[in-house]
Amino acid sequence: MTDQQAPQRFDCATQADQAMDAAEQAVAAGACIVLPTDTVYGIGANAFDAAAVQGLLDAKQRGRDMPPPVLVAETSMLRSLASGLTREGLALAKAFWPGALTVVVTAHPDLRLDLGDRGNTIAVRVPDHEFTRALLRRTGPLAVSSANVSGRPAAHTVDEALEQLGDSVAVYLDAGEASGPVPSTIVDLTGEPRILREGRLTREQLAQAVPGLFGDDA
Repeated sequence: MTDQQAPQRFDCATQADQAMDAAEQAVAAGACIVLPTDTVYGIGANAFDAAAVQGLLDAKQRGRDMPPPVLVAETSMLRSLASGLTREGLALAKAFWPGALTVVVTAHPDLRLDLGDRGNTIAVRVPDHEFTRALLRRTGPLAVSSANVSGRPAAHTVDEALEQLGDSVAVYLDAGEASGPVPSTIVDLTGEPRILREGRLTREQLAQAVPGLFGDDA
């Protein structure tokens, strides 16, 4: 936090309006927030603010060689972030979003994002968490990584995130214990689709939803 104030903490159930307002203001000010997702807690920052994203990487003690994914509120936003999307790639997103699927796509050439050393690609996900999607509709796309210091376990509770990240985060949004440690499945759609990380969604589930996604062997 640039102003060195103690972080704020809100209960998403009992303080929803205050939580939403505080998080939106923090993001607009270039600060980091901790937010719930449908997997583990995440640390987020304005995806279009390079300094804010660097603050996220610094909080995690993580290098620019590991750029964070971007969370968006709606599946339809994928078209504004990516270019060269195939029919199969769009079908995959529509089948599993909101949900535990992250897609790596070729970034739109006019997209001005400095997330780190990402080349011409960007990882995108729509989380299956109603509060967080509502927040994303107010903030716009957020760069989000798991709420932990690199090398340590991902936070399943706000207390765990607070213990690791402390006052490097302006606002902590508490939605109770996260659903579990299994992360999203990551699929690279920049060429022939391939799974980079099999998480909550299996290859079989993906191939069943979009026949022929991985070729004849799927």
